[in-house]
Amino acid sequence: MLTTLQTSYTDTRAGDLAWCLGGDPLPALAVRDLRLGGGGRPGPSGTLQLRLLGASHQVLIDAGPGQCLETVACLPGRRTPLPARVAKQVGGWEYEFAARIEALPPHDFAARAQELLALVEGHPRGLAGVFPGDPSAFTALVTQGGPDRLLWRTWHAYPQEGQLVCTRSSLVVPEIAEIAGVAGAAGA
Repeated sequence: MLTTLQTSYTDTRAGDLAWCLGGDPLPALAVRDLRLGGGGRPGPSGTLQLRLLGASHQVLIDAGPGQCLETVACLPGRRTPLPARVAKQVGGWEYEFAARIEALPPHDFAARAQELLALVEGHPRGLAGVFPGDPSAFTALVTQGGPDRLLWRTWHAYPQEGQLVCTRSSLVVPEIAEIAGVAGAAGA
């Protein structure tokens, strides 16, 4: 799902983004609610919400063993750069987060931005918001899930800097992952 955000572009530097796990949902400019599992499908069942917050995002999961809320945003009082990698236990889940910044020349940046927006627009579990005034200024999220984990990727575009902040996150239900690992080892 692709939308034009009705706001000015406020998070103007990739280096201003911070990561936070937990807390409360922040006011969102666009939201996509998704159902997880159920209907006889394996894996966690519950809800997953993709939230666009200006040039930032939140992912809110209420499924499986508990809740998880990830925020990547310019957060008041937080000046710590995005971590390259984090692994934690949260709400009965094993959570992992990774972030990197791609620096691209203007022509390559515009092409990469359009490629990512096309990917998310056509994705059944995606959400992207483009900021008025620059088709390469956007925040985008996609998610997918399997029998033992939820995965999501995000992109925060800063065309004025030629930088694209890319994140990858996952939640794994430890018991299901262990059973899948045992079954996989037994079949090997």
